[in-house]
Amino acid sequence: MDVDHGFYRQVDVEDHAHYIIAFFVLVIGTVGVTGNALVMYAFFCNKNLRTPPNYFIMNLAISDFLMAITQSPIFFVNSLYKGWIFGETGCKAYAFCGALFGIASMINLLAISIERYIVITKPLQAIQWTSKKRTCLFITLVWLYSLAWSLAPLLGWSSYIPEGLMTSCTWDYVTSTPANKSYTLMLCCFVFFIPLGIISYCYLCMFLAIRNTSRDVRMLGSQVRKSSLVRQQSIKTEWKLAKIAFVVIIVFVLSWSPYACVTLIAWAGYGNILNPYSKAVPAVIAKASAIYNPFIYAITHGNYRDALATKVPCLHFLKQPSRGNRMSVSHSDSSFRDSVLSRQSSVSKTKFYRISSMSTTDTHIWSDVELDPINQSRRLTSSYSIGAPKEKELNLLISKQSEEKKGHSQNSSENKC
Repeated sequence: MDVDHGFYRQVDVEDHAHYIIAFFVLVIGTVGVTGNALVMYAFFCNKNLRTPPNYFIMNLAISDFLMAITQSPIFFVNSLYKGWIFGETGCKAYAFCGALFGIASMINLLAISIERYIVITKPLQAIQWTSKKRTCLFITLVWLYSLAWSLAPLLGWSSYIPEGLMTSCTWDYVTSTPANKSYTLMLCCFVFFIPLGIISYCYLCMFLAIRNTSRDVRMLGSQVRKSSLVRQQSIKTEWKLAKIAFVVIIVFVLSWSPYACVTLIAWAGYGNILNPYSKAVPAVIAKASAIYNPFIYAITHGNYRDALATKVPCLHFLKQPSRGNRMSVSHSDSSFRDSVLSRQSSVSKTKFYRISSMSTTDTHIWSDVELDPINQSRRLTSSYSIGAPKEKELNLLISKQSEEKKGHSQNSSENKC
């Protein structure tokens, strides 16, 4: 039974339902605030992590941190009181923050996917598009876009009301009015489904680029070039980082999908089949999206683990194996690459030695890649530009030696005559 209670209806549910939700909200809030605070601390302390592509990761941690710290405490207190106790203004402020930070996280994931797409499929444009200035501009646009959708219910397009067990607030997707129905539809399309479609397209193109590059290198076979090997290794590194982002995106989408389904059911006119529990549980699952990313980084991101292990003593177990172990892997990979390069060296031993040594050096560079492969590629490009004049000098020296040999052979033939 629903009871009128001011500007909202107090639902008649068992007390233990409120307490169970309060427990889960407390866990989500504690883990979300602590985990994302550690992510921000690690990126702040480690200069190697403060790179333009990682600004998006930092921005995602900030939005998740703010989501957890603004939503969970209020949700928890309301659950203990078994109803909304902060008034209409508090409800609007709470729902506004939840919408702002939730939308910011989704659009930020879209920006990460586009950035990975440019780096992998359009490497020549990547340096320009992933500069610090452009990255900060994109992050600003993410927040402005999120702010626009969050302000709309406060300005009359839909409204913010309590939902579920009346212990949290969101936009009014239940009341069937033109404003509410249009806002719900547009919000789901432009904040969830369209970004999800763009993300899927970006990852499909990245997958095809990886497959085509690997196929091209295999087709070259014994005539594989040094630039092809470096390019393939660079794309593999970028793809590894893209897979980390893909895991983050999948977890986020799975967290918000039940909530999106509930809102669309109500939008379609079947809100009467939704009971308070079917509205409250998806809301809790959606707010839990803020807690997963720190665990994903701790599992997949070596530099993040090292930073935390160094700065937070109780997390020393996260530290990676010593550099010597990684170097042994690097040398074994180097020997394999040298054997491939030896098939194409038919000019001179001196020239082969130079290419082989360059291969060893590059293997070392890529084996210890940071989360900013653009900077690595810049250094790699500069090393080639420095080495180009040396190669010209070497070619001149070889041509001079060949001319001297021809001169000696002519002199010897004249002496015989």
